[in-house]
Amino acid sequence: MSRRKGQKGTAGRVVRQQLARERRRKRTLWVSVAAVAVLVIAGLIGWSVWSSQRATDFTAPAGSAEGGTGVVVGSGPVTVDIYEDFLCPVCKQFQDTSGATVDQLISEGKIRAVYHPVAYLNRFSTTEYSTRSSAASGCAAEEGKFADYAKALYGQQPPEGSAGLTDDKLIDIGAGVGLNRDSFGSCVRKGTFKPWTEHVTDQASRNNVTGTPTVIVDGQQLADRSPEGIRAAVAAAGK
Repeated sequence: MSRRKGQKGTAGRVVRQQLARERRRKRTLWVSVAAVAVLVIAGLIGWSVWSSQRATDFTAPAGSAEGGTGVVVGSGPVTVDIYEDFLCPVCKQFQDTSGATVDQLISEGKIRAVYHPVAYLNRFSTTEYSTRSSAASGCAAEEGKFADYAKALYGQQPPEGSAGLTDDKLIDIGAGVGLNRDSFGSCVRKGTFKPWTEHVTDQASRNNVTGTPTVIVDGQQLADRSPEGIRAAVAAAGK
């Protein structure tokens, strides 16, 4: 009889130990889940604060569009958004083939062109040339010479995979289009508009602009970026 009681006591002790271990396991699991949840929430809050600061901690150059996402040239009734990267060979082709048409539509008072100089191609330069040239274009915009400077940059576009043009060369190009060498040069060397370039690039990504050049007329992205295609789209938007 006493042997059976001892066996029952041992079995009961084993069950109690198993239940205790299960309770400890569940307690540890819930503590771990709670800790992870706290870390996730803290991370989201931190990212939100950082993202908000990153999105607002910049100075847009003179002549920028509302929100500082591009430089405005012209004041016509139809808005043409042009997303470009100064290292992009196809952007240079667009400038060579359709740039004069855009200029003419501006001079005719038909369009308001908003140029968005993004830095999508930094990986194809050893010195982040896309960022440096875009920021330099912001310096040019500050002195009212964005369009002239952008054209000059395309005229001396470096090949992808290279270091790109030096800051000295970017400054020389600016002086060549009539920019003040001292003030413009200081702006380029300080990287004054690099945060603006980052803002322009981030906003372009949020707007689902995945490549350059991207041309949008009155909110509609163009498949045909030829002079005829641009004129047709502007005429349709103006009706």
